[in-house]
Amino acid sequence: MDVAFIDDNETLRAANVQALMLAGLTVVPYASAMAVLDAIDADFAGVVVSDVRMPRIDGLELFRRLKRIDPDLPVILITGHGDIAMAVDAMREGAYDFLAKPYAIDRLLGSVRHALEKRRLILENRALHRAAEASNDDMPLLGATPAMMRLRQTLRQIADADVDVLVEGETGSGKEVVANTLHRWSHRAARPFVAVNCGALPETMIESELFGYEAGAFTGAVKKRIGRIEHAHGGTLFLDEIEAMSPALQVKLLRVLEAREITPLGANDLRRVDIRVVAASKADLHQLVRKDRFREDLYYRLHVATVSIPPLRERRPDIPLLFGHFLARAAKRFRRDPAPIGETVWRRLDQHDWPGNVRELAHYAERVALGLTDEPTAPEPLPSPAIAGGTLPERVDAYEADQIRAALTANRGDVQATVKALGIPRKTFYDKLRRHGIHQSAFRAPR
Repeated sequence: MDVAFIDDNETLRAANVQALMLAGLTVVPYASAMAVLDAIDADFAGVVVSDVRMPRIDGLELFRRLKRIDPDLPVILITGHGDIAMAVDAMREGAYDFLAKPYAIDRLLGSVRHALEKRRLILENRALHRAAEASNDDMPLLGATPAMMRLRQTLRQIADADVDVLVEGETGSGKEVVANTLHRWSHRAARPFVAVNCGALPETMIESELFGYEAGAFTGAVKKRIGRIEHAHGGTLFLDEIEAMSPALQVKLLRVLEAREITPLGANDLRRVDIRVVAASKADLHQLVRKDRFREDLYYRLHVATVSIPPLRERRPDIPLLFGHFLARAAKRFRRDPAPIGETVWRRLDQHDWPGNVRELAHYAERVALGLTDEPTAPEPLPSPAIAGGTLPERVDAYEADQIRAALTANRGDVQATVKALGIPRKTFYDKLRRHGIHQSAFRAPR
């Protein structure tokens, strides 16, 4: 349902409903306020349009009851000439708009469509916040984009299958988070998750780190050491940057994958290991195979199940949610109050390509929380013709936009307080936001 339309006058109700439906909207008519109260809850995805003058429960009382159900539900009131003062009072209380009879149908359509867009954004933000609270440690995997939904579905499908997995993704995209998620969602969750960065270990150490050694196996091997592979017995072994592994070590790893056996340095006996291997690469392993820089047999052994993590620039709608989470987490860590997201920061979130992906976004949020960014976190005026000495109307527009931004900043994005400070009607305020391209949500402090 897009619109719940309430009017006790059957003729007027039918005419308005028909006009809204001809405009492509889904409308449900109601003859009384009580009927609509029984049909609407806090998850209602549409807009309420109601006449003010009605028996038993009038439009103002309906608005106040709906506000108790959901303070953010857009309610548009239709008033006669003598009801305008009451409607203005309702606007101060948070009603979305009012229309004085007689009104043009285009005026009603415009108000309804703007209210529907506002409602859509509110419900989307609520859903994202609920997902964020439910996800906890899975935050870097959080997102409503199709790519992230597919990624989570794939992980669910293969998590409990004893199959080795190859994870592909750019630097900072969350490859270890994916590997850890596979482990936690599997029947191996109670056993160790052992991570090894193949690119960070020196060539002389990686074999002993992986396979372990017996006492006296080499100079300095005073006592026996269990390797990372054996330590992961029963659990998951995560090999990050596997493309950095030497050809000789690739041969030994292939044997581990095929036989699930290891021989520590200095030992003669084979030891069985029950492990699941998740390997990750920031390079295209298939291209490395073609260049003879990675073993083809090892590649195909790992390629049974492949998970590709989309870069952040390909799922831009997820960026604000992730940033809001990282900013709140950083503020808590640094014992700071979360600052409002200013327009400069908002613009960076929207325009930057984030080559470092989720890791870069998290670090940027930490800098914003500490006030260490190159850009101010408080909203600043966008470049305007007034700076270059534009015409008088252009200068007036620029000044007006600056005053609106300043009021939003002072009131931390609160619409009611901002409208009161500016001394303008709420509808005029929203019209000016659209005209100047100002995003009111960018001035709110993260929850």
